[in-house]
Amino acid sequence: MSRLARIADRLAVGSRAHARRLGSRTAAWCARSRRDDLTGWKAKLGIIARLALLAFGVYLLARIVRAVPHLMWLLTGWWVLASWRAGKPAGTASEKAPEEASAAPDVEAVRTLLLTLMGTGHGVHLRTVLAHLQEHGQWEGRTVTDLRLHLGRLGVPCDRSVKVGRTPTWGVRRRDLEAPSPVAAEEASTSPSTAA
Repeated sequence: MSRLARIADRLAVGSRAHARRLGSRTAAWCARSRRDDLTGWKAKLGIIARLALLAFGVYLLARIVRAVPHLMWLLTGWWVLASWRAGKPAGTASEKAPEEASAAPDVEAVRTLLLTLMGTGHGVHLRTVLAHLQEHGQWEGRTVTDLRLHLGRLGVPCDRSVKVGRTPTWGVRRRDLEAPSPVAAEEASTSPSTAA
């Protein structure tokens, strides 16, 4: 592959990744405005307001670019730079993978966080957990689906009909967290006292 083709490939891959990241951040920002204490269309008013604000922002940006066409060069430069950074070669990502895997929190730390977010309730929505993580500078650009899959890999059961504030959606129940983890149950079954 020629040098020019490598550059074009990196920009194309980075542009797709950057567009996905912007889309997921925008979706997460809109989803955080959903009210858990209301039901029906009233719970979605915050999402509708944020979508209207985004539409107005896009309209305003289009009007500004029409009035000042040279601004398009600045926006294009910003997009190309962001795409170049997002399209890093796969070699650097695979080198960092073992470090990230070792830095992943253990199951008990995740259970503690989920129980803390539940408070006195019987469950917590995954969007609440994701919003909490993003407020603390973690899981930026990720979605509820990413979080659900990650919790599944850790052995934390998720359910699509967890009801918090009369709104059922993806979440984790307290009773599932307080049950012994599969690792703890396996260790208990192979302990010397039970083996004798």
